[in-house]
Amino acid sequence: MSNQVKEFNDYRAKMNDVILSKDNLVIKRLFNLDTQTYSEGALNVKTKEMLGLVASMVLRCDDCIKYHLEKCFETGCTTEEVYEIFAVANIVGGTIVIPHTRRGAEFWEELQKK
Repeated sequence: MSNQVKEFNDYRAKMNDVILSKDNLVIKRLFNLDTQTYSEGALNVKTKEMLGLVASMVLRCDDCIKYHLEKCFETGCTTEEVYEIFAVANIVGGTIVIPHTRRGAEFWEELQKK
């Protein structure tokens, strides 16, 4: 696993533990709802992660983009699929999404090294 991917995952896990340790019911429910949203349903997990990636790019959340890119990688997305996702996000979100596409492409390249 590349250093960039490991650092992202380690930090995310550490801070999620901190947040959840505070035992806030609303935050726990929000985290649970997020998990349930991306579980198998009428849409399969891969499709839901691809949708999450487009939404994250349009909302310009780099952490979310990394998270959904890794999930897309884990569910078997190809590079061709990821770049079509990037294209949709850029059409929907406009050119302001291009810097996030660059960082997303960099993270995807790191995932390929796994």
